[in-house]
This record gives sequence, C-alpha cells and structure tokens, in this order.
Amino acid sequence: MSYRRNRKLLIQFVEYMISGGAYFWSGYALFAYLWSGLHWSLWWAKLSANIFGWTVNFILQRFWVFRSSHFKGHMSEVTGRYIFITLVDFVLDYFIVAGLRVIGITPYIGQFVSSGFFTIWNYLWYRFWVFPEKFVHKKAKTSVARIVAHRAHGHSAYVKR
Repeated sequence: MSYRRNRKLLIQFVEYMISGGAYFWSGYALFAYLWSGLHWSLWWAKLSANIFGWTVNFILQRFWVFRSSHFKGHMSEVTGRYIFITLVDFVLDYFIVAGLRVIGITPYIGQFVSSGFFTIWNYLWYRFWVFPEKFVHKKAKTSVARIVAHRAHGHSAYVKR
C-alpha cells in the first residue's frame, strides 16, 4: 500500500475511535443515569442508552468517518445494514454484560470489556460492509416470476417508476 493510502486509513481509524468514544461515553452516561439513578432494569437501561449512542454513532460514522459521495442513492441500504449489525451488536453486548454480571463483574466494568471487543468487530463491519468504498450493483435476474409478470403492452410489473 502506498503512503497516501496508509495515511488515509490511519486518519479514518482515528476518526472511528473518536466517534466510537462519543457513542460509548454518551451511552455510558445515560446507562448510569437510567440504571443507578432511575433503577431501570439492565435490559431497558442498556437498550435506551444504546439507542441514544447508536444515533450519535451513525451520524458520525456516516457523515464523518466513512463519508463518501457514492452513498448517494444508497442511504436506505446503508441504514438497513447499520440497523442489522447494530441489532446483532445489541444482543451480543447484552449477553456479554449480563454474563459478566452473573460472575460478579458490575455492568459498568462489563461495558468496558464489551467495548474492547466491539471496537475491532464494528470497525471491520463498518469499513467493509456497512459503509463500503464501493457498492456492488447487482444485475436483475430473469426468473419465471418476472416473465409471467411481464406486460406485453407496457411496463413490467417489477419496474420501479
């Protein structure tokens, strides 16, 4: 790899770490307030804090860290991918924190342990799948359903207008 490419990736990773810190600390503060201050259950406190943190994170990741002009026209795909990986993350995160709590580790420490895992896990998912440098355009496949749905005198029933 060239010097320019290495420098770009290093800057991107630093930006990713900063935005990840914004996600972690904003969510951590809200979790502490909801769990210790308002005495919400672990589930609801983590879910609420994560939703807040995910919103902060998505905005920073999409428009700062992995910004690209080629996302135009792919916003629903990017958002869908982000939501999917975020839901997977939430389930894994909850079980990590809850599992550590069972063995006597406070959820406050558990969140630091969990975030260590997700720092690398999410960088790879975000960089290569959620916010890829290029989207692969899939060609429409001809199928029996498409042939049957074809209108002889007009547009196909499957063409977006």
